[in-house]
Amino acid sequence: MTDVSASVPGARELADRVRAALAATVVGSDRVAFGLTIALFTRGHALVEGVPGTGKTLAVRAFALALGLDFRRVQFTPDLMPSDVVGTTVFNPQTAEFGIRRGPIFAHVMLADEINRTPPKTQAALLEAMEEGRVTIDGTSLDLPDPFIVCATQNPIEYEGTYPLPEAQLDRFMVKIDATYPQEAEELQLLARVAAGFDARALERSGVTPVAAASDILAAQRSVRATHVSDQVQRYVYRIVEETRRSSRLTLGASPRAGVALLLASQAAAAIDGRDFATPDDVKDVAPLTLPHRVIVHPEAEIEGARAADVVSDILGAVPVPRE
Repeated sequence: MTDVSASVPGARELADRVRAALAATVVGSDRVAFGLTIALFTRGHALVEGVPGTGKTLAVRAFALALGLDFRRVQFTPDLMPSDVVGTTVFNPQTAEFGIRRGPIFAHVMLADEINRTPPKTQAALLEAMEEGRVTIDGTSLDLPDPFIVCATQNPIEYEGTYPLPEAQLDRFMVKIDATYPQEAEELQLLARVAAGFDARALERSGVTPVAAASDILAAQRSVRATHVSDQVQRYVYRIVEETRRSSRLTLGASPRAGVALLLASQAAAAIDGRDFATPDDVKDVAPLTLPHRVIVHPEAEIEGARAADVVSDILGAVPVPRE
């Protein structure tokens, strides 16, 4: 691993480095960088959703390259099998014994590209890995590298040839990031970069270099967990989660796991901002990343045009913000 710094960077400095690295390759990537960093610092995983051509895969590739960690990409297709991701046992004729062949999931950063184009059976192969940081192959439990993060991309479920991720799978993603069309100035900047010779297929030649070592990331994760969350902020998190369960526009509210995710993400947001304590503003900032994919909109509300993000936004506006 390249020695990127003589001193260990703090969470804020590391987040700034990642943001700058992504900005050098992906136009308008600040929110994507923020979401990916939140997932990384909380030992979680990230789902990036958007129509084809909005830079989802490029952003994750640049993110992995900036981290300088072992990276594997798996293109999820309808014929992909769980063993293609996790691994399997193979017979060695020289030793007359079976041995384990590890799959691409044994990497620090795994890109599950177009995860919703593969059937649920293969999607479920990631559950144990994402929850426990290990996989089981023919009864043998194997630990995954540390740090470990799954960054998945998907097309909107309305697109042909997709398999909607089940609620249990969605719940394993700390954040869900929407990759939207860029603004006019951003898209013109993108065209100018390409005209000047930028090639997304050769990120290594675009100037992105590792900005951290694995030990830096582990140190940042520890510092994030040490971020103070007052009783008032904890209660604020609970009130928001509880309100999703009361909403008549939702058939499924946020689970206790969603509340934990909201709290952890708030800690990470505070650390990224250079603070050792979380505030209600941190909670409001990360709620759109951590809650909408964990709730289900009532069919009648959906017909009227309501989206999960809209309901969460309304709840954030209705729940009183505590004064500390």
